[in-house]
Amino acid sequence: MQIGAVLPQNELGASTADIIAFALEAERLGVDHVLAYDHVLGAVRAEHPDFSGPYGVEDTFREPFVLFGYLAGRTRLGFATSILIAPQRQTVLVAKQAAEVDLLSEGRFRLGCGIGWNTVEYDALGIEFTGRGERLEEQVRVLRRLWTEESVTDAVGDERIVAAGLAPLPIQRPIPVWIGALAPAALRRVGTIADGWFPMAVPGHGFEENRQIVMRAAELAGRDPGSLGIEGQVPSFVGQPERTVDLFGRWVDAGATHLSVNTLNQGFRGLSEHLDALRQAVEAINHAHGIPRSP
Repeated sequence: MQIGAVLPQNELGASTADIIAFALEAERLGVDHVLAYDHVLGAVRAEHPDFSGPYGVEDTFREPFVLFGYLAGRTRLGFATSILIAPQRQTVLVAKQAAEVDLLSEGRFRLGCGIGWNTVEYDALGIEFTGRGERLEEQVRVLRRLWTEESVTDAVGDERIVAAGLAPLPIQRPIPVWIGALAPAALRRVGTIADGWFPMAVPGHGFEENRQIVMRAAELAGRDPGSLGIEGQVPSFVGQPERTVDLFGRWVDAGATHLSVNTLNQGFRGLSEHLDALRQAVEAINHAHGIPRSP
């Protein structure tokens, strides 16, 4: 079981010192990896009356590839995007940036992808919002070729690659591609093409039904469903360690291979509150499940 931590970047904001401090303490606690969410732009809600997404221009998002490259030089942590909105980006640029993070972290990177929901962001980046699911499927196929072959001729939509490739190639060939999914079509995509899954439901509240869709899609694609990684999240219930431990145990019983402690969006506003919450959760999990994670 790999234990991670969600980087609470929305609440730590523009303070690079706080981001570093959080990552260093996560490493000291024995955490294996950190996750970062992704948005390039946030919409100004007052100017977009139909905008109903959970994040707007008031929410802080650091650029994950640059951030992970920097943290790779400061820690021995692994890294995962959970999730990067790949379809709104140029495929070869995603391949190059992911390969660089993999090199800098010495092969400790997972590219978590999803199709997103923010039409304002897609429009600003010049990518069609419709058809983004099919675009992601094409991207994953081409990304794997770019990470494993010296010369590639292929295409994703209007993006054409002709006898060209990345140099240097990443350490992991290919880099693991995980997908965040909740809708049935996205869940089937996980089973068909992904190396792992970031569920958006928890055990006992929709996870089991979603998992059946993923597993069935994997079987229909001729893949081993047991080979798919699963990363759940466990909120840090400060002052209620039994709740943290209970949910951790349910994820373990559900077959999760990775679990990340999440202090984001729980009312913690400063670095010290996030660090206290992270410590309490990790220590409770370690104590209850006998996980040897010496700082």
